[in-house]
Amino acid sequence: MKSSYPVLPLRDIVVFPHMIVPLFVGRDKSVAALEAAMAADKMIFLVAQLDPSNDDPSRDDLYDTGVTAEVLQLLKLPDGTVRVLVGGRDRARLDLLEAQEGYVAATVEPIEEAEAEGTEVQALMRSVIDQFENYAKLNRKLPAETAVQLGELEDAGRLADAVAGNIAVKVADKQSLLVETDPRKRLEMVFAFMEGELGVLQVEKKIRSRVKRQMEKTQREYYLNEQLKAIQRELGNEGEEGEGDEIAELTQKIATLKLSKEARTKATSELKKLKTMAPMSAEATVVRNYLDVLLGLPWGKKSKLKKDLVEAENILDGDHYALEKVKDRIVEYLAVQARTNKLKGPILCLVGPPGVGKTSLGKSIAKATGREFIRQSLGGVRDEAEIRGHRRTYIGSLPGKIVTNLRKAGASNPLFLLDEIDKLGQDFRGDPASALLEVLDPEQNSKFNDHYLEIDIDLSDVMFVCTANTLNLPQPLLDRMEIIRLEGYTEDEKVEIAERHLIAKQIDAHGLKEGEFELTQAGLRDLIRYYTREAGVRTLEREIAKLARKGLRRILEGKAVSVTVTPENLHEFAGVRKYRFGIGEEEHQIGAVTGLAWTEVGGELLTIESVTVPGKGAIKTTGKLGDVMKESVEAAMSFIKARAPTFGIKPSLFARKDVHVHLPEGAVPKDGPSAGIGLVTSIVSTLTGVPVRKDIAMTGEVTLRGRVLPIGGLKEKLLAALRGGITTVLIPTENEKDLAEIPTVIKEGLKIVPVAHMDEVLRLALTEPLEAIDWSDSDELAAQPPVGVPPAADPVRH
Repeated sequence: MKSSYPVLPLRDIVVFPHMIVPLFVGRDKSVAALEAAMAADKMIFLVAQLDPSNDDPSRDDLYDTGVTAEVLQLLKLPDGTVRVLVGGRDRARLDLLEAQEGYVAATVEPIEEAEAEGTEVQALMRSVIDQFENYAKLNRKLPAETAVQLGELEDAGRLADAVAGNIAVKVADKQSLLVETDPRKRLEMVFAFMEGELGVLQVEKKIRSRVKRQMEKTQREYYLNEQLKAIQRELGNEGEEGEGDEIAELTQKIATLKLSKEARTKATSELKKLKTMAPMSAEATVVRNYLDVLLGLPWGKKSKLKKDLVEAENILDGDHYALEKVKDRIVEYLAVQARTNKLKGPILCLVGPPGVGKTSLGKSIAKATGREFIRQSLGGVRDEAEIRGHRRTYIGSLPGKIVTNLRKAGASNPLFLLDEIDKLGQDFRGDPASALLEVLDPEQNSKFNDHYLEIDIDLSDVMFVCTANTLNLPQPLLDRMEIIRLEGYTEDEKVEIAERHLIAKQIDAHGLKEGEFELTQAGLRDLIRYYTREAGVRTLEREIAKLARKGLRRILEGKAVSVTVTPENLHEFAGVRKYRFGIGEEEHQIGAVTGLAWTEVGGELLTIESVTVPGKGAIKTTGKLGDVMKESVEAAMSFIKARAPTFGIKPSLFARKDVHVHLPEGAVPKDGPSAGIGLVTSIVSTLTGVPVRKDIAMTGEVTLRGRVLPIGGLKEKLLAALRGGITTVLIPTENEKDLAEIPTVIKEGLKIVPVAHMDEVLRLALTEPLEAIDWSDSDELAAQPPVGVPPAADPVRH
């Protein structure tokens, strides 16, 4: 028998008979249908939509089978929606839809259900109830008493509908259960649906258990970490803010830094290790330190380089007076780099005595080019690991000084000053000089491998500058560097440096006000002449500091308002004169010659003395002479013996006299061949009795034939002669070409005479010319002592 009811289309839900369900209704037609039902017999037809998103479904948008239901309760909410409680009655098939005033009515035909009885149905009902109990245990959304209530149902159809209404399956599957009229088949269908859902719910339970365990572990670790942080804060080991998420911070750094491919792979690998380690373990500390070093390097960060050569020249001139040749070479070097934008080329090595400005010149180059300045002193470094780093297998391993300083610089193109490279040591721990070969080779340093990092570091953008006092370096290392010599300063240059830099620096360092301290130029010259004897200006700076201290004391004691240091009162501040300036000897002396020597701290005057003593022609040397100088003495003696008559020396004299050669300042080691002509002159003067001129100095190596050979360190030696008040210097002819590089002030202050043979040296150095003598074999025999006549033999007695 067909009946007509208002239609309520349902979204995402299927209502079964004997099922009470709360619904929220918001569509106008649906609200009007409910109101029409309430006005009549409270009966309504519930049917599911095929498409839940359709707001105005037609006949084709609805399923064919639905449920007649009674409206049990209706409540209108303030927002216009209606909350309704409905109870399902019977299955019904939709026959026709008719539009009414504001809603849709449906003509439906009830569906008769088949009967289901028997043992098989009873067994199936029990199986469904047992399965539902298992399902209810896993599905938290179902109340605990639902399974008990279902167990009280005796009708197979009602049990199937009740189970179908409580399991979570798709709308289409539920609709298929609603359409099926055979209770036995419905029971089989719900059993199958529960079987599938149980598998899903068991997997969900496993996942939930695993997630719960993980969360419990995470929460426990978080709680313990928070406790640890609180303890550390109480101990004063950590700030209030904590360290944050270290792993996340490292991950972000790896993602954002411009790492090389090799470095990124290595960093990612180490971070994975760190994640799996206990935070407080020793291995985690090693990995964390490694990542800090690796990610702390200036990957892709470069200083903006200056390419203005005029500005560079102004900076160098402002920071350093004189040293024109050196500054020209540096500006040329910068010019090439400015044009090519590449650093490949020789490594600069500044060689000179202490105090001439090698390190400060490196700072000026960095300032002129806009590079970060790094200084690494290599004095006393004996371990190769200082350069290349320690391998991470050792406890307390660290990267080498190259990587460490590069990290400090914060840029990948700094100026790296390797100071005192000639002071490198060598022992069983390795040879750091050999390790530097890779660093200082432009063809290799783009892939410098530090033992600690174990990856290649690009040093090709780094500008390396080395400093040394001597060239006492391994040949392969010298081969990689361009040597720039800083010989030392003349007196005039020292005056300029003091007036421009040193005096102002010491006035500022001692807190003296303007006008309180003045050092006149004449006083400054006397300070340089009588209180310093050096190639650089370090001692001069110390002496100026001494004057400033004493002047400040006088001012603070109220003895003076201001202090002016002049030659007249210099001794009051600087004390007794330490050196003589002017003529080396007061008068011409026999056997005393002023030689010139090169030392690590510049040139020095070298006095050579010789005397004759009774003996048998031997030669004795004192004054801590080296092997080379001892051989020079022997060569000089042999030359003199071979040419004795020419010099006016009787050869027989050598049989009766020994010659003693001494070089004063016996505690100072002396070596080298350049004292050869001085030794010959001294010995000849002693043997002939002709004095040597007091105002002359000389340097040059002598051969057995009397030739004068070239020497090194000419500028330093001439500076020493100028400082010592010498007026005339004899140098080898072959060194005459080097005079082009000697400052004009030196050449104007000295009379420099090139000599090629010992005859020229003796003619210029001795106060009187030597007169040759004739010497023949008969003279030789006559000079020999008479041979004793043996006593007469005793008579033979028979």
